[in-house]
Amino acid sequence: MHDKKLITEILEQIYDATGEVLKRFEPIKSVNDFTDSEAGMEKLDAICMQLIAIGEAFKRLTKLQMTPFYQIILK
Repeated sequence: MHDKKLITEILEQIYDATGEVLKRFEPIKSVNDFTDSEAGMEKLDAICMQLIAIGEAFKRLTKLQMTPFYQIILK
């Protein structure tokens, strides 16, 4: 079995990053909220960085498990 502590830590990072994405999306009502101002573009950048972090965390989990993560979930 792999290091449960490391896997738990990675899952917590995914959970936290997902919460940040949801929090940053709250005031967004349309795509124009991102594109009409510098602050909107910065918010879009911040959301994208969190999504990248989530993807990287899933890649780390897959490497630890040596099985694609979606196959683990679907079992």
